[in-house]
Amino acid sequence: MPLIIFAVLIVIAVYVVAVYNDLVTMRTRIKASIQEIGNQLKRQAELIPNLETSAKSYLKHEKDIIKLIADARKSVTEAVASGNLDQMAQAGEKIAGLLPQIRVAVESNPEIKGAEVVGKLMDELRDTSDKVMYARRTLIDLTADFNVKIVAFPSNLIANLFGFAPEKGLATPDSGAHLEVSDTDIKTPKLSL
Repeated sequence: MPLIIFAVLIVIAVYVVAVYNDLVTMRTRIKASIQEIGNQLKRQAELIPNLETSAKSYLKHEKDIIKLIADARKSVTEAVASGNLDQMAQAGEKIAGLLPQIRVAVESNPEIKGAEVVGKLMDELRDTSDKVMYARRTLIDLTADFNVKIVAFPSNLIANLFGFAPEKGLATPDSGAHLEVSDTDIKTPKLSL
């Protein structure tokens, strides 16, 4: 009988250590994910000025585009310098919102369409925006997994025992148009080339 009790205690101890290590690992990955968002925004802030300089010679008459790019770069630089996750998220959204405006200007001006530099700028902006979005998605997933683990039984017992608290993740408004799908959103886009 004492051997069975000893074996059960060892199994419980191994389980506690495994869950504790999982929680610590998940929390560390969440912090690394936040750093990756900052890393991608910093890459964006360093890359965009170089592309902006190259594109300026092609876009002298498109000052509005240059201003949008400069404003986006400034907000990214400020967000990275602040270290504020919400500010970083807003800066990433600003860059993502910039792409359609540039696309409209390029489509309305055939001279711009042919410029390789503008194409490169758009590709890099899209690529950077995708990388920021992926880093944000990773943070959301890691945070969700961690928060589920600290409330699900029996791992919640160990989480409570060692004082693990829920991670915030990315803060977003709880209401608004971003939570609704309109009739326009569900229609299949039509292309005419």
